[in-house]
Amino acid sequence: MVISSSNSYSERNPDLVKINSANKIKLNRFTQNGQIQIYQSSYRGSYSSIIRDSLRNAALGRKVLLVQFMKGGVKQGIANAVKLCGNLTWVRPSDSFDKYNSEEIEDNKKLKKSIYESINKLWSFCKKELTSGENDQIILDEIFLAIEMKIINKDDLISTLENRFISGDVILTGTSIPKDLLLMANQITELRS
Repeated sequence: MVISSSNSYSERNPDLVKINSANKIKLNRFTQNGQIQIYQSSYRGSYSSIIRDSLRNAALGRKVLLVQFMKGGVKQGIANAVKLCGNLTWVRPSDSFDKYNSEEIEDNKKLKKSIYESINKLWSFCKKELTSGENDQIILDEIFLAIEMKIINKDDLISTLENRFISGDVILTGTSIPKDLLLMANQITELRS
């Protein structure tokens, strides 16, 4: 390790400019903007590392919202969000695709409508959370599948991301990602098997 005092460094480097206190510029501190991160995979169910990281972040004191658009469970929905580590809120739709087989959904218009409405209700909740500034991290798991299935409007997602409270990170996951969303990302990660 090299230790150097500022005086000896400036003596050896005449290109440095000495600033006297009368000429100092007052600098304003600014907060760091949150990032948009995209995780892409060729198959569903490959995002366990993101869920693991969200738990770790919550345990470290960050407020995290994890939303799984295409997975459901027993007594899920916004009203029955799961709270973990004191800081992680895990939400799934009250009705979802993974409870039924695809033929059953296609043959039953009432069931399909219920699933779509449940996912749209979850998306409305997410839009409020994205603009609230209350979360340090928001994970929108499989949102691109919801866009591909025309449950969530791509332009609505883009507009919401552009108008979000920008100090928190947003993580988006999916298999096929629209190009205009790729262009918004600060980081793109492709997960491979």
